[in-house]
Amino acid sequence: MTDTVRRVFEPIQIRGVQIPNRIVRTAHLTKLGMGVVSDDLIEYHAARARGGVGLSILEATAVHPSSVLGLIGYDDSVIPMYQQLMDTVRPLGMRVFQQLWHGGHVYPPPGGRPMRGASALPGPVVGLPAVPIGTEEIGDFVAAYAAAARRSAEGGIDGLEVAASHGYLMHQFLSPLTNNREDRYGGSLDNRMRFLVEVLTAVREAAGPDMPVGVRMGAGQIAGDLDEPTVAEVARRLVGLGLIDFLNASMGDYYAMHWMMGGMDRPAGYMLPSSGQVTRSVTGIPRIVTGRFRTLEEAEQALRTGDCDLVSMVRAHIADPDLVRKTRDGRAAEVRPCIGCNQGCIARTSGVDLRLGCTVNPAIGREKEYGDDVIGTTASPRRVVVIGGGPAGLEAARVARLRGHTVVLYEGSDRLGGALNVARRAPRTQGLDDIADWYRAEMKRLGVECHLSALMDADDIVALDPDVVIVATGADPTMDGRLIAAPGQVVDGIDSPAVRSSVELLTQPAPAAGSHALLVDDVGQYEAVSAAEYLLEHGVHVTVATRLPMFGPLVDAAMRMTPALERLNSAPAEFTTLTRVTLASVRPGKATVRSLAGGAETTVAADLVVLVTYKASRNGLAVTLAGRVPDVRLVGDALAARDLQVAIRDGNDAARRIA
Repeated sequence: MTDTVRRVFEPIQIRGVQIPNRIVRTAHLTKLGMGVVSDDLIEYHAARARGGVGLSILEATAVHPSSVLGLIGYDDSVIPMYQQLMDTVRPLGMRVFQQLWHGGHVYPPPGGRPMRGASALPGPVVGLPAVPIGTEEIGDFVAAYAAAARRSAEGGIDGLEVAASHGYLMHQFLSPLTNNREDRYGGSLDNRMRFLVEVLTAVREAAGPDMPVGVRMGAGQIAGDLDEPTVAEVARRLVGLGLIDFLNASMGDYYAMHWMMGGMDRPAGYMLPSSGQVTRSVTGIPRIVTGRFRTLEEAEQALRTGDCDLVSMVRAHIADPDLVRKTRDGRAAEVRPCIGCNQGCIARTSGVDLRLGCTVNPAIGREKEYGDDVIGTTASPRRVVVIGGGPAGLEAARVARLRGHTVVLYEGSDRLGGALNVARRAPRTQGLDDIADWYRAEMKRLGVECHLSALMDADDIVALDPDVVIVATGADPTMDGRLIAAPGQVVDGIDSPAVRSSVELLTQPAPAAGSHALLVDDVGQYEAVSAAEYLLEHGVHVTVATRLPMFGPLVDAAMRMTPALERLNSAPAEFTTLTRVTLASVRPGKATVRSLAGGAETTVAADLVVLVTYKASRNGLAVTLAGRVPDVRLVGDALAARDLQVAIRDGNDAARRIA
């Protein structure tokens, strides 16, 4: 521990529960149990407990069968599951609270049954209207919250939080945007918060006098929604009524989801301009804030402002469960950084798993088998040669060295990082620098022998007499003019000097300001967004053409597309999009795209045509090595061009399987 992170390690009392430090993991959906407290979910939380987290708030537990998301809290079968969780976690020192949740018109129940909400309004996710909870039914829902609280208490959970944030049921009652009721639960603020008051009163009675009870709240971010002064007033009234022992302040809802989980374009503490207005007005109880805090130094700075008493670091602990312990032990440089891509934890678009994942941490949800602390040391050290210093090769080298093998890595360029070194040239991709820098530091710390600017052929590798060769040579953009929507056709003019790949765009001199570029996105990932933003920042007018129904659909799943479009649309240069089209031809100063719905052609100005395509693996080296060395393994894009999350997982898997 250093003077720069002092307050972080101070304990704090929440009612009768002492939290050992100021670091919290707020409630977040994992799907590791698909409704139950599974062994995987228990080990996921236990790993963070061993890593030094002070408080974890379990993911949303459904209090009523009319809305289901995370855990099932409306049945007594959850009690022994809680007991098993707490028997595992309690000896490790971390405290555990449970969030009590109902999604209202955001998340429907299974089986096609209607959603229930404050009013008969369509939900922002499924677009279907809810059936309002009747005045005479309110008592049933209050009882459901109380019953879920009782189950948590009987299961040994340390504390409770009622979800009144992010547009869920309680937020819907509080907000004038979603509450148009004319009974005693609508209209004035007193009426709109009546349901929450009744629930908190019942929860406190069911939980017992010693159990902490708190609330999660935050302002919406669209016109007419619940604003910061109103949230602050509600919080003050709840404190005055003696109903809450802590306040967990957030922001955003499903009308503006990108505010709920900001990506790498957002700074640490990005929520504080909103949530800080609430926490500064509340006194006498501990206050939790969140907002993409990545390091304990960043959390310390938030604590020192006086605007909060605890800081949530969910995604940072998804990336590295040992963040607190490593920092406390003076090993902050070893903390694997969250890069803010939102790909594995939120979007889950890699096809690795529909459960919680992480781009940089392949052990997530598999801690018992894949955590760094269970890698173990081999009894038969091998000489491992890794060819390629990109993410897959670096992860393979790291894990192989942790296992006790002798590892030598050869990289053809003058810098470790591979494709990360290209991608980080685009605007607002600093998270990619973070993980690349971490890998470089890990290679030095672990003693991996790295050779840069070292182009190796099969004879060179055979001469090293390796036991295992891991080929991580990456992939190249496909520039043959055969696009996904028209694989039987070759784009006319594809050999024009005006045609570049996205890699060439970022590694060659930028085009002239005022020129026009056609950006052809055949993929739907952030690569095309980065290319568009790079061009616009250089004053180039951009037209995006994509076969997809929208620009960047996989980026949208990561909640990064709306902020990106705000930036793209506000650039001084022109930005337009054409969807459901494919590139037909390229001519000097122009290009033609063909509609996939009818075949109509459109010609656009294009001094430059940038192709964002799928990539072709560089696997020739593995083919020529087959039979000449005992064991050859392809990983990452060299095996099959995919994405960063899969590349890192490939490298990890390949190194672990070395006998």
